[in-house]
Amino acid sequence: MNSYRLYKLICKNADLKENRHPMLDKNRFMKFLMAFMWLYYAAILIFMGVVMALGMKDSYNGVAAFHVFDGGMLWLLILDFWFRFVLQETPAQQAQPYALLPIRRSFLMNVYLTRSGLALGNLYWGFLLVPFGLIAIAFPVGWGALIGWLLGWWLLLVANGYAYLFCRALILKHLAWTLLPAAIHGALIAIMLLPDKNPLDMPCTLLMYGFLKWKLMPFLCVAALIAFLYWANYKLQMSMVHDEVGKKEEKEIKHATQFNFLNRYGRIGEYLKLEVKQRMRNKTVKMSFFVGLGFMIVLSALSYFTPAYDTGFMRSFICLYNYIVLGMMTLVTIMCYEGNYIDGLMSRRESILQLLKAKYYFNILLLFIPPIILLPLMIVGKMSVWMNVGYFFFTAGVLYPLLFQMAVYNNNTLPMNTKITSKQGNTAQQIVAMLILFLPIGLEKAATALLGNPWGYIFLAVLGIAGIATHQLWLRNVYQRFMARRYKNMEGFRASRNS
Repeated sequence: MNSYRLYKLICKNADLKENRHPMLDKNRFMKFLMAFMWLYYAAILIFMGVVMALGMKDSYNGVAAFHVFDGGMLWLLILDFWFRFVLQETPAQQAQPYALLPIRRSFLMNVYLTRSGLALGNLYWGFLLVPFGLIAIAFPVGWGALIGWLLGWWLLLVANGYAYLFCRALILKHLAWTLLPAAIHGALIAIMLLPDKNPLDMPCTLLMYGFLKWKLMPFLCVAALIAFLYWANYKLQMSMVHDEVGKKEEKEIKHATQFNFLNRYGRIGEYLKLEVKQRMRNKTVKMSFFVGLGFMIVLSALSYFTPAYDTGFMRSFICLYNYIVLGMMTLVTIMCYEGNYIDGLMSRRESILQLLKAKYYFNILLLFIPPIILLPLMIVGKMSVWMNVGYFFFTAGVLYPLLFQMAVYNNNTLPMNTKITSKQGNTAQQIVAMLILFLPIGLEKAATALLGNPWGYIFLAVLGIAGIATHQLWLRNVYQRFMARRYKNMEGFRASRNS
């Protein structure tokens, strides 16, 4: 088979991967939900593009709307970078199923790096850029200028995607590398916000104006940046995949913590030990925990030190994110890590029920971390105490029960120690995570609008307390439905255990 035919086959397999996932193949509602969310966010971007084009027109002392927009291009690139953590896999993760086949890893890496650059996800911001460009560029300047401007944006998003892949690979190797993009983006945000006049405004505007005028130098500079990032990704991910596939050991555990104080709680205590040790010993679970904790601290710090997140929506989002993220990291994929040893769990009567109870109690304990991180915001008055109370109980009694429903349907095993080539869940789980992150804010706004403040937050707290009080009932319901599907789920766990 020649290289071109092999390339087409790998691309075909990659396209079929998500479409044939058991969770989507057998769940029409999830397919509908994914399509709805895709169209929903596209509609929001189109609306924002139209509003920004009309709002910026003649609003800045005669400066063209596209010049104003281009001056803030770094904000869009920073948002694009961090959104990719939810939606985009690294080429090393995509190439893992072919690791044992007689296909050169260099060829696989080139295939997936090329696909990453040409991915349709790089065009999603077009729902914002195209309507803005039609109003602000096409009619005043011309269609050729619009095409050059959009092409320039696409090249920048491709470069941003390769920068994300490089940083994501480093972060999967060691969590401390999260500081690299955080430091770079933090420095850029500080440069843009702290001075009276943004010193990066003019360079960004000139770069985008060069695209608009079809000047050769801007295109060559961005193309050279893309080529460099492509080469850096190739070298980095090839070396990391080689180490991981070869099972290169990094360190050995020299001692084991027993947590004997949990023995008094019987079998639930044993499962609580399991939850703690997963986050202490297993690379994938530990990395997820510290990534979530890091994002909590970064968002809270940005809200504390800058006025950029003082809007009502962002305050609600930061508060909700802090309370839900640590639980969501593992509960969206609940039972997927246990799929590695599901046969042992199923050998004892009601052991799954005890496991579910231990997971719930452990995640409630994690909810005492966010108030500590958000305390400075409450002290300076940037965040309401009642909001924290409402989201504390709402998360424990409403959002956690919703996430626990995934235990009934999850049937794909996730590796606990593989970091670079590990599977990171499926699209359905990511859609559920996005719903959990945004729908509660709508309920909060509706409750506070109807009942006022603080009664809207008290309403959220009451809903949560009701869920906590009835946790024995809904956990048993989840357990019974899981047992009704146990053979189908166990078949899925076994089939995906070594895939």
